[in-house]
Amino acid sequence: MEGKIIRGIAGFYYVHANGMGVFECKAKGIFRNNNIKPLVGDNVTLEILDMENMSGNITDILPRKNCLIRPAVANADQAVIIFAASYPKPDLNLLDRFLLMMGMQGIPVGICFNKADDVCGEELLQLADNYKDSGCMVYVTSTVTGAGIEELKESLKGRTTVLAGPSGVGKSSVINRLFPEANMETGDISNKIKRGKHTTRHSELFSLGDGIYVMDTPGFTSLRLPAAEKEEVKDYYPEFQDYIGECRFLGCVHINEPGCAVKKAVEEGKISQNRYSNYKQFYEEISRIRKY
Repeated sequence: MEGKIIRGIAGFYYVHANGMGVFECKAKGIFRNNNIKPLVGDNVTLEILDMENMSGNITDILPRKNCLIRPAVANADQAVIIFAASYPKPDLNLLDRFLLMMGMQGIPVGICFNKADDVCGEELLQLADNYKDSGCMVYVTSTVTGAGIEELKESLKGRTTVLAGPSGVGKSSVINRLFPEANMETGDISNKIKRGKHTTRHSELFSLGDGIYVMDTPGFTSLRLPAAEKEEVKDYYPEFQDYIGECRFLGCVHINEPGCAVKKAVEEGKISQNRYSNYKQFYEEISRIRKY
């Protein structure tokens, strides 16, 4: 029998089999021996041990379309990363790290700036403007007023979507507003430190109709850059692509070279200064990583 892992907790994997329900499973020792860890989103085969108690064993993990380390999920069609437009203040460096990580996996990304009711329109426009040429769809939402919620929901139809973001940005509240039947636990922002409580403790896959599968993932506050050659980083900045061939030097990486069209575009405001500054930081960071 085949099914999809929708949750993994403390060595148990909950596998949804169409028309049968959800089975509580253990993974056979061969996976552990081969250092293979089943992930939420994996399509698997299972053997039923007890039909009455809906228990079984995972016997095989079917080939993965893709696999993410953080959040630890498999077979995603797209990712939507949620940041608060107000508190906690959006960390655009963390956001760009996420975009780079997803880009290297070939996974399309949508950006959702939530809590739009807490900031003025001009501030929202400036925030969204950083990503107008990033290749990402940008959604501005409010779970208080409902603004942007239907547009975001439409983008999820027929897809398996990873929803990610730092703690306290209202991710669970967005899901509750999108799908009231999901009834997810939410946490309050601490007035003292302006940070959210970690309410999502494991990745979980929800089937929500209209072909919508949503992977809710634990909040995070940092991401390690993926393994890459420093010269590759520029290829994951779509806003640089319009200037290919315009730089003085072939193979320009847009850092220190004279006659660089990308740097000129940044100076002229055609490319986001924030995005470019983060690009330079990632380039330098990756260049310092030793390759073994």
